Amino acid sequence: VPEHVWRINLDTPEEAQQNLSFGAADRWWEQTDLTKLILASNKLQSLSEDVQLLPALTMLDVHDNQLTSLPSALGQLENLQKLDVSHNKLRSLPEELLQLPRLRSLLVQHNELSQLPEGLGQLLSLEELDVSNNQLTAIPTSFALLVNLVRLNLACNQLKELPADLSAMKSLRQLDCTKNYLETVPPKLATMASLEQLYLRKNKLRSLPELPSCKLLKELHAGENQIEILNAENLKQLSSLCVLELRDNKIKAVPEEITVLQKLERLDLANNDISRLPYTLGNLPQLKFLALEGNPLRTIRRDLLQKGTQELLKYLRSKIQDDGPGPNEEPPVTAMTLPSQSKVNIHAITTLKLLEYSDKQAAEIPGAVFDAVGANPVATVNFSKNQLREIPPRLVELKDSVCDVSLAFNKISSISSELCLLQKLTHLDLRNNVLTALPEEMEALKRLHTINLAFNRFKVFPSVLYHLPALETILLSNNQVGSIDPVQLKGLDKLGTLDLQNNDLLQVPPELGNCENLRSLLLEGNPFRTPRAAVLAKGTAAVLEYLRSRIPT
Repeated sequence: VPEHVWRINLDTPEEAQQNLSFGAADRWWEQTDLTKLILASNKLQSLSEDVQLLPALTMLDVHDNQLTSLPSALGQLENLQKLDVSHNKLRSLPEELLQLPRLRSLLVQHNELSQLPEGLGQLLSLEELDVSNNQLTAIPTSFALLVNLVRLNLACNQLKELPADLSAMKSLRQLDCTKNYLETVPPKLATMASLEQLYLRKNKLRSLPELPSCKLLKELHAGENQIEILNAENLKQLSSLCVLELRDNKIKAVPEEITVLQKLERLDLANNDISRLPYTLGNLPQLKFLALEGNPLRTIRRDLLQKGTQELLKYLRSKIQDDGPGPNEEPPVTAMTLPSQSKVNIHAITTLKLLEYSDKQAAEIPGAVFDAVGANPVATVNFSKNQLREIPPRLVELKDSVCDVSLAFNKISSISSELCLLQKLTHLDLRNNVLTALPEEMEALKRLHTINLAFNRFKVFPSVLYHLPALETILLSNNQVGSIDPVQLKGLDKLGTLDLQNNDLLQVPPELGNCENLRSLLLEGNPFRTPRAAVLAKGTAAVLEYLRSRIPT
């Protein structure tokens, strides 16, 4: 640095010596001292101790040089508010730096620091501290004293843990810990009430941190970790979140509770192990960006993912089937209250022949529900959206009249013989359960013409369906069915609709083309190569004709 730069406050400039006609009002060098000095992007290897001759400096910027140390005289610049020494080769910071009472911004990123001065917490005015891209393995405990700090950047170091004392930073709004070796986040961090942005990308976290008091947290970035489970409780605490970035983890499932994040605008779940999504995701009112690519999603076709967020949300919303009355429709006053505080709508039983107990999250149907039926004939039963694990045994009491049963959205894993006794059954809705097979006894349901088995876990086409001659509609989408028997299907001469979308069909047998009664054959979202998408897009008649043309003669 040229000597006269350090002496700029002391020496009379050359032009004044040559021209003595400067009036007192023009003598600028006597009226103001230098406050800002920018020496950035040069090749400085050292700074002179003469920096102390510039006591009025409020800003000193020497970033992007080749400094290996700083002069201790920096400690005398008591008006200094911003010091930028980033992008140098500093191995340590001088203790004298801690004597700067007004320092608000300290930038030391991209150096070779392996530790920070223990007394760094003395810089009580500090609002911004960037120590990223160094070789730090620990943080001084005195950090806790930096109660005015708003932004702290610890990214790209070698930190294995964060000190719990960081929680004392009551003003901190942005904390960046990207690319360290963190396995956990101290629970005390949860008390940082001002925190708005938290970056934890590229660490070794196994779960999302618990942040119950971070009511203002707007952005949480935790991509490229080893997170396997999204804890519903943790999500509920993040009600202000606008950005949730979890890409490149090992997450297997997204809990329904994600819908409590009503302010969410960006959700990045790319490259995880997610196989199914809650459709209620489509109801997040502010969501503008949803990334899902690189997941083994069984329920969403790849071409849909490529159409962008709005199309995807529209699709998810279309799949939320609303069973039963809306939340504002109170049953009529004739309803009888049960001990469980549930209401059985007697009016519906007597006039509509409808027995409804849905959306109650119940593990079993209370006996009082069946008792309420009395001698009334019931035609329709709706027990959807509960937590049932089996077919309610008392359903058999309605066998003389019931023809339409919905047990959708439960957790039923097998069909008991009771169901097979409902011989007047014409409609059966079992979608969104965990069924893998149907019993042969279902052959008794000779009147059954519509069965919905979508979103279960069938790996093979249930063979009993081939023996139900009245079937007109089979809905079996979003399972894992690998093959179908076209010859037996042809025997179902009333079958008009067959939905096998999003299964594991590796090939479509050409003989399926002989099922000429089919008006709607849906095969999208399977791994087979032919028929190609262009043929499928032409509709059922074209697909059947194409298949017939492939039958070997």
